[in-house]
Amino acid sequence: MSNTFDLSKFIRPKIYNLEPYRCARDDFKEGILLDANENTHGPSLTMDTPFKELNRYPDPHQVELKKLIAAYRNSQVTNKENFDELTYENLCLGVGSDESIDAIMRASCTPQKNKILVCPPTYGMYTITAEINDLDVVKVPLLPTRAKDSLKFQLDVPKVLDTLKEDDSIRLVFVTSPGNPTAAKIDTDDIVEILTKWQNGFVIVDEAYIDFTTGSVSTLVNKYPNLVVLQTLSKAFGLAGVRLGISFTSKELSKILNSMKAPYSVSTMASELAINAFGNGSIEKLNASIDSIVKGREYLIKEFTSLPYVDNELIGGLDANFILIRIIPEELAQKVYSKMATESKVVVRFRGNEVNCKGGLRVSIGTPEENKKLIQQFKKNMEELLK
Repeated sequence: MSNTFDLSKFIRPKIYNLEPYRCARDDFKEGILLDANENTHGPSLTMDTPFKELNRYPDPHQVELKKLIAAYRNSQVTNKENFDELTYENLCLGVGSDESIDAIMRASCTPQKNKILVCPPTYGMYTITAEINDLDVVKVPLLPTRAKDSLKFQLDVPKVLDTLKEDDSIRLVFVTSPGNPTAAKIDTDDIVEILTKWQNGFVIVDEAYIDFTTGSVSTLVNKYPNLVVLQTLSKAFGLAGVRLGISFTSKELSKILNSMKAPYSVSTMASELAINAFGNGSIEKLNASIDSIVKGREYLIKEFTSLPYVDNELIGGLDANFILIRIIPEELAQKVYSKMATESKVVVRFRGNEVNCKGGLRVSIGTPEENKKLIQQFKKNMEELLK
């Protein structure tokens, strides 16, 4: 008797046909890995691993950790006039920002009815998570260069607002600031303009790379109840392996998101490592690491843009732990990416298929030694391709 069971009849179509997010590690796992925007300087920690009571379930509320995070972000506010400080009640923690992205969609969107709006080029998991939740995706591309001030990859605010006005089924607007792969921080005034002129849902600002620049909008969530800010310990803090994401929201929304969580999703190990990361000694290491990455970024920009086969102007901005360069001729970008990874074991990320990123390579900032080898091998491989 033949097996006639048809899996496609029992899996939702958007799930059955889902193309999974392609991680950097899907392609290459060895060599000098400058493709995933990790902190190559290592964790910003001052501890060994004294984990205790692993036979017990972790604290489901993580109040101590939330207080430390809130205090850290409050301390970065320079103008405290009319400032409503963050408290632990503004925070919801999860397994990386991806859990937070899924949670806000499940909380606020009805499958097959609501939509989200994204501004490409941007993080691919917004679209994948929307498909999992049976939500359609509306796209309003970023402006590659804003006419009034030449800022790169900024929101097209009039078009975003017009799109939201014309389609009241859109419930969430996702903004990545600084952007990935653009490395450009979004103008805070533009975010505030959308928050004030659109009240039909939430503006989600993903600040995964905010510690490489200034001006987090996380401290505005008490002022704008339709604002949600996502952060992570994966980038500047060098704790990508811990998988801890942070949502900053109004206290009312935070209560809802915390109620939705699995009770022990943040492990004891993740919690203790994160608590240590916000201690004084660890913050000093964090700042030293950021300083080194900024210097490495300046070095790579100078070296890359001096080469005849790299555009002397970056495609993207200067607000992250990576840069986005353009290869000349553009059709060699994917070839040099592949050649470097396979022959030289130096891995960057090809981004030439993204909107307004033709010929683009995204390069994470490495240690000084890694950066020097990167430039050396890049020159070698490009010159071999150009022969």
